[in-house]
Amino acid sequence: MPRESLLSSTFLQLADTLVADFDIIDLLTMLADRCVELVDADAAGILLADSDGNLRLMAASSEQARLLELFQLQNDQGPCVEAYTSGQPVNCIDLRESVDRWPRFTPYAVGAGFESVYAFPMRLRDNIIGAMNLFSVSIGPLPAADVQLARALADVASVAILQDQAARESRVRDLQLQNALDSRVVIEQAKGMVSERGEVDMAGAFNLIRNHARQNNLQLTRVAEQVVAGTLTFENLNTALTKHSRQTR
Repeated sequence: MPRESLLSSTFLQLADTLVADFDIIDLLTMLADRCVELVDADAAGILLADSDGNLRLMAASSEQARLLELFQLQNDQGPCVEAYTSGQPVNCIDLRESVDRWPRFTPYAVGAGFESVYAFPMRLRDNIIGAMNLFSVSIGPLPAADVQLARALADVASVAILQDQAARESRVRDLQLQNALDSRVVIEQAKGMVSERGEVDMAGAFNLIRNHARQNNLQLTRVAEQVVAGTLTFENLNTALTKHSRQTR
């Protein structure tokens, strides 16, 4: 496929993730592969941070790239780690001159046949979610156009991932709110049933339900559901409360 067509196809695939559910691993694997095809790089790897801020390997264009990324993580050292922690692009056009900078990573990378590396933070403004590495088997800088393209690909992927996370968090919040509203309805129903059956006011009914929940280490909503289902009656609640009061005197 011509480079222009491949580039258009790549951005279309990335854009599709902004409007539909997607597999993050598949997205990042595609991104790593396309980076190798579109820019002057021989391998690519992508790391994302987990909820504790620890980097995890998510995708690599080759087995060599996968091992290099794992080596960085195991030794907490290398361009991808540095790009993530600093939030700035990292480049080394001659890895043999970076032994002091990365004393463990450099010999390993050179031994694997790589001579230069670029790393880009994956970010949206101040939100850094990971980093992308591009490895080359030759010494020298990436063309400026390739650097810009790689950064653009990383940025679009970052936006897609962050939007997906925001959508998932929003769905969780919506679900939690709906559950709370549903629970409130059940509790009000239970209060009404206890109030009517026991000829007590609504506050007294609620206290009976809440006391039973506390005494039996149950969720308030669960006790209310039992009342509504008829498996827990006013007599049960009142008897349990009376028994508890006697035991605590």
